[in-house]
Amino acid sequence: MKIRNIEFNNVAFLAPMAGIADKAFRELCARFGAAYTVTEMVSAKGLTMGDKKSAALLSLGSDEKTAGAQIFGDDPETMASAAVKCLEFGPKIIDINMGCPAPKIAGNGGGAALMKNPALAAEIIKAVASAVNVPVTAKIRKGWDSDSVNAVEMARLLEKSGAAAITVHGRTKKERYSGKVDYDIIRQVKSAVDIPVIGNGDVVDAQSAALMLEETGCDAVMIGRGALGNPWIFRCVNVYLSDGIVIPPPSLEEKMTVMLSHIRKIMEYKGEYTAMREARHHAGYYTKGLRGSAAFRAEIGTLETFEQLEEITARILRENL
Repeated sequence: MKIRNIEFNNVAFLAPMAGIADKAFRELCARFGAAYTVTEMVSAKGLTMGDKKSAALLSLGSDEKTAGAQIFGDDPETMASAAVKCLEFGPKIIDINMGCPAPKIAGNGGGAALMKNPALAAEIIKAVASAVNVPVTAKIRKGWDSDSVNAVEMARLLEKSGAAAITVHGRTKKERYSGKVDYDIIRQVKSAVDIPVIGNGDVVDAQSAALMLEETGCDAVMIGRGALGNPWIFRCVNVYLSDGIVIPPPSLEEKMTVMLSHIRKIMEYKGEYTAMREARHHAGYYTKGLRGSAAFRAEIGTLETFEQLEEITARILRENL
């Protein structure tokens, strides 16, 4: 699997998820075998105006050997300027978000709103590709809604404008994350372009990753929600695709050890106050399905200190082993 001159050692990629895929989480997934990671989406406008929060999102971890920076916006010139600023952080790829369904993004012309304006989307790709010396990619959706399924048209335009690869989420903006992913639209995009196509949506384990690849012919899979509380998914996908072996799930001890390591790393980067608030949702995913998980999640929802998390973790181990 290659995007221009960048070669990946496997085909399991981590999706850029706002509020989730920060440096700590990306590093963790990379250690478990994610061949490619992408930053949380960054506002092109904010970045060009010197917003410190936007810049902080672009910081890459030492374990991220192959990483991309994702930006969003609707002005070609601003997007190009932002892409140039992204290069200061060392990404191997600049990715353009053309699929986010969130109202605050799509409602302001960015993200999935670009699915309604393919000509503007193409202008953005052309401007960014002309401004930077790294590959430029785009993440799109099936379309805006069921009456405007235009992923194939978009993909062709973006390729012609200089896109080096395209990720396709097989749902429309209106569907958001509901219903089932449409393999057929990803297959159609793959058949319509000569650049790599990455399939996205409903990859939750090794078997669903293999099915996505088989059903669509895509070049790689991008895993989002399937990695929440489950960074092991990348190791599982890689082994299954290479050897056909289904790896058993991690032990509870390993789960809790990795969870604490994950939250400790967030604390290192962001301080305890912020880390504990972010730990509330991360720990909820790690403890899902355990005996007494509802009660544990209620406690986790009020976390204030790392010591509290350690105490809860010790109790989880006592009550589930």
